[in-house]
Amino acid sequence: MSCLLDWNIDRKLSTLTVDNCTTNDAMIHMICDKLPCSSLMLGGNLFHMRCCAHILNLIVRAGLSAIETGIEAIRDSVAFWTATLKRVEKFEEATRQLKVPCTKKLALDCVTRWNITYIMLTTALIYKDVFARLKQRESAYKTLPFDHDWMLATKMCDKQKLFYSVIEMFSGTKYPTSNMYFPKVCEIRLLLDGCLLSNVEEINVMAANMVGKFDKFWMVIHGLLAITTVLDPRFKLKLIEYYFPKIYGNDSEKQIDRIRKMCYDLVNEYQMKYSDRQDTIPMDLQVPSMEDVHEHDTMDPLVAYDLFVSSTSNVDGVKSELDYYLEESVLPRAARFDILAWWRTNGIKYPILQCVAKDILAIPISTVASESTFSTGGRHLSPHRNRLNPKTLEALICAQDWLWTTMEGSTSSPLYSIKEETIKVDEDPSFVKYDA
Repeated sequence: MSCLLDWNIDRKLSTLTVDNCTTNDAMIHMICDKLPCSSLMLGGNLFHMRCCAHILNLIVRAGLSAIETGIEAIRDSVAFWTATLKRVEKFEEATRQLKVPCTKKLALDCVTRWNITYIMLTTALIYKDVFARLKQRESAYKTLPFDHDWMLATKMCDKQKLFYSVIEMFSGTKYPTSNMYFPKVCEIRLLLDGCLLSNVEEINVMAANMVGKFDKFWMVIHGLLAITTVLDPRFKLKLIEYYFPKIYGNDSEKQIDRIRKMCYDLVNEYQMKYSDRQDTIPMDLQVPSMEDVHEHDTMDPLVAYDLFVSSTSNVDGVKSELDYYLEESVLPRAARFDILAWWRTNGIKYPILQCVAKDILAIPISTVASESTFSTGGRHLSPHRNRLNPKTLEALICAQDWLWTTMEGSTSSPLYSIKEETIKVDEDPSFVKYDA
């Protein structure tokens, strides 16, 4: 809280994205008590944003616990054939003899990272016949998975493919707008509903565990994600009306009305908030005040008419910006649609909605991107390399980021660029100045 006050952003917060733990829950309540409710969206009801990547991790791990026995058998096999270089060579020889068309190498997973487990299983499934062949040749190999284990791994990988693609999206840094995630969340829920109907008992148990975690965490944040979807001109309420009947069944209308009411409440709040701050609205759409009327009544006699229209615009039956926005047809879906550019262009038409979109679309739904950014220094500092000058360390981290951007062929230019003439070395060779 002291940092928020020092940086003068205590009245500019929209949400706070944190991992899911009771300590963070308590911290959020304490901060909300210290912040003025008038500065928070909907009185602080949307302030607590849970990290979606962390939620997804909890959901998948809850499902994997139901088929841990089958996974453990495959893990033991991978561990056996990657333990020594001689065993790796023997495994590769058997692969060539069976003409398995794959160049992927076996890799042992990390138990606490389900996405690495997914990669391990998908690779091991390719070499299923190789494991069986080596069982006949190596007497020390006694952990060959059963057919049932391979079947569970196959079904699990088919189901987890969607989760793996979603976690990659959550971890991205090139597309931070929050409108991209709601369709993926709905697809995950529908996938879990399908798993509940599986004729394999272990898959049913896995799905039941995952649905329990899904409902526990997603229900408290999917309202905000739904609002971001409404602000996407390709979807608006249509996407919610498409998914909610499949997810909620007979209760779908109630859930749709809840999201619609939340959108209207948010727009009304912004309308009141910016009524006294007309500098945020384009000049040609600003409503004149009484002082403006008296000042310009000799120049334009219809200024008083403009004030009359604005004073009667809130009567019943008069449509709001959100009404007009929702009545328009949705835009055709395009993979490279730039939602920020669209709102920048249509801000004159929907000035209040543009203010809402500016705040809502910027909300980070995951802490992964920031964690990876701030943990970059860990690869430079080590017990054997811990006396780097702070400026040198900063230069190394910045240079690494810029060089990786160049190597990846990213179309987006980095915030800064390195120029040869701006790199100067002082008398101390360990101190490097970077002027970007």
